[in-house]
Amino acid sequence: MLALFQTIDLALNLYTWVLIGSAIFSWLYAFNVINSSNQFVNSVGRFLYNVTEPVLRPIRRFLPDLGGIDISPIVLLLIIFFLRSLMWNTLYPLVA
Repeated sequence: MLALFQTIDLALNLYTWVLIGSAIFSWLYAFNVINSSNQFVNSVGRFLYNVTEPVLRPIRRFLPDLGGIDISPIVLLLIIFFLRSLMWNTLYPLVA
């Protein structure tokens, strides 16, 4: 059972880093820092978008319009932090 919790924790941790990478990539793309016509850059951007967008889209529906500022990744990071804390503070003592 502990292995299951550790695996879930690792998956949430990896997704956190993918989410941060996606946010940084979107800033670099928006400010034309990276070459958008490069095939590798395009592939990385599509991958990050396809991995994060299905989770961020429902969060964006509930957030108010902030004039072009997207805080849905921050909200998702807070949710992930809450889930990880909840998992380790409530479920770990039962397993250990």
